[in-house]
Amino acid sequence: MTAFDWRALMRLGLRDLRLHPRDFWALTPAELMIMAGLDGAPGPLTRARLDALSARYPDIVKGKRQ
Repeated sequence: MTAFDWRALMRLGLRDLRLHPRDFWALTPAELMIMAGLDGAPGPLTRARLDALSARYPDIVKGKRQ
């Protein structure tokens, strides 16, 4: 059996994902992997991904107000 790297998991949850400690400890390993993007999902919504989505789906169409 392989041991968990708790230091890395806590760094991921508390620092990178900015979870509150009680929320981090309430997660299952599967939920944490999904949030970290380690299950094939696109991963956390970073600023770069938000910018890309905003460019792809703008609120205002060029030359036209909605």
